[in-house]
Amino acid sequence: MKPKPLVAASLALLLAAVLPQSVNAQSAPSIPGYTMGQKSLTKAPYTLADLEALKKTLLFSEEDTRYLRMSKPILADQTEAILDVWYGFVASTPELVVYFKNNKTGAPDGAYLGAVRKRFSQWIVDTADANHDQAWLDYQYEIGLRHTTAKKNKTDKADSVPLVNFRYLSALTVPVTTTLKPFLAKKGASAADVEKMHAAWVKAVLMQTILWSYPYVREGQF
Repeated sequence: MKPKPLVAASLALLLAAVLPQSVNAQSAPSIPGYTMGQKSLTKAPYTLADLEALKKTLLFSEEDTRYLRMSKPILADQTEAILDVWYGFVASTPELVVYFKNNKTGAPDGAYLGAVRKRFSQWIVDTADANHDQAWLDYQYEIGLRHTTAKKNKTDKADSVPLVNFRYLSALTVPVTTTLKPFLAKKGASAADVEKMHAAWVKAVLMQTILWSYPYVREGQF
């Protein structure tokens, strides 16, 4: 069932910080607010060594990277359909929709949601294609900031609520990756490969949401 416009687009905004995360910014299309690889980004307060330690804890391996790569051509031309499903979930979840209202009207901000949708579509491809280098790591920090009072709404000059509450960052790993699985199975991959691609996506999304949480954590406790 196709979700209602505007409200259905809400998940894009929840991950408005979730903006795409390609490690290859030069190959990405020109998208307003997409700043992966730009010199203006602040260097991440966590290091590549920290990232490797996090990967070990998540059991994220080279095999997971390979299966993420395998998922890219499968998902690349399905991004709009995937987004419709994710937005539909948020549209039916008042606890999430509230983060995307326009402060003046109380309704979802269509311009804000429309701007974010392009970045979120690119994020799907970028997650499958990430190299997890310094540029990627710096962008994770930027994404985290865009969920908080430090930067939320500023990318698109929106008049909306000032932050996304911390508890929803990692929680969204479940609906995002659960609803992705049918799309991974749509192009003839074996059942075993679908399972491995899906497992890699669960780890990749959780890894990102953990990194995005840094601005919420008291200094020295991340």
